[in-house]
Amino acid sequence: MIPYGRQDIRQEDIDAVVDVLKSDFLTQGPQVPAFEQAVAKAAGARHAVAVNSATSALHIACLALGLGPGDLLWTSPITFVASANVGRLCGADVDFVDVDPDTANMCPQALAEKLAAAKAAGRLPKVLIPVHMCGQSCDMAAIGALARDYGVKIVEDASHAIGGSFEGKPVGDCRHSDITVFSFHPVKIVTTAEGGVATTQDADLARRMELFRSHGVTRDPALMEGESEGGWYYQQVELGLNYRMTELQAALGVTQMTRLAEYVDRRNALAERYDAALGNLPLKRPGRLAQARSSFHLYVIRVEAARRRAVFDALRAEGIGVNVHYIPVHTQPYYRRLGFAPGQFPQAEGYYAQAISIPLYHGLTEAAQDQVVAAVEKALA
Repeated sequence: MIPYGRQDIRQEDIDAVVDVLKSDFLTQGPQVPAFEQAVAKAAGARHAVAVNSATSALHIACLALGLGPGDLLWTSPITFVASANVGRLCGADVDFVDVDPDTANMCPQALAEKLAAAKAAGRLPKVLIPVHMCGQSCDMAAIGALARDYGVKIVEDASHAIGGSFEGKPVGDCRHSDITVFSFHPVKIVTTAEGGVATTQDADLARRMELFRSHGVTRDPALMEGESEGGWYYQQVELGLNYRMTELQAALGVTQMTRLAEYVDRRNALAERYDAALGNLPLKRPGRLAQARSSFHLYVIRVEAARRRAVFDALRAEGIGVNVHYIPVHTQPYYRRLGFAPGQFPQAEGYYAQAISIPLYHGLTEAAQDQVVAAVEKALA
């Protein structure tokens, strides 16, 4: 089976993790700050806060922005459920903005229309989470301008997009947002086994996220109420969680980050080969924004909706580990119980009905890629 995604683990990664196992620190040591610095540098951000998953990073980002009961979070219906769930975990209500039919990213025009209607109704969102689907940035210039006009905070869900760029600048520099979140799950561009990082240019937001990831506890006298009682002293100043990343995860991330450019270049080269090889087949290839460079976490083809199941099953039967990303969040049973229903976001549902993710990862050989292409051609014949 050729999987749709796969991690790349080398001897230097193994050595780095073994070194941590032999060290004095398995958690809360020097590797987490080193990993944070590597991500901040790559993203062009002043601050990076590492946690145990991208879901945790989204959660503490929303908490740092003050999202809570009575507030509203908007995100894309084409995403993993975590992008919406973090709003619910903060006690907020959740709604969705339909996607652009070409890129499956949040549509700026749909957002503009929804914001205007929400303002008229007196119910604007507090936080907006645009999702950089498949590794390609949303049109953050347009989305950021709209958010500023309406006073909405932005968390970029860039779980797919580390190493990507928008308008020639790295995804994660937060030029058009307050916070950006990356994922380091094994099938992502870079892995820490599990892990997430939130980047920001705002020192206060970074401090708040650092508090929320570790129980809301601090040893910093500047953040305490009253005087410190001694070197042992700490205070809980927020209601936080234990979302800390381990030293083993961070050590893996440090070595992986040294290969970020290599990974993204290889994925783009493979995507270009797919573009050429699939160009004459009856399918739709991934749409591109002229001002963005995707990191190509995923390569999603779209086929006729009536044939998608048959094509998917045929590819699996040929040993091609295809998948579908994603089932629209608003159609999930939990969200249906909140009042959402099929038909509310037609572009998202139309995309889902046609989408198939085909294999794309750093270690995919050209011979294996040609095998994928041949299987796609056979399935469509």
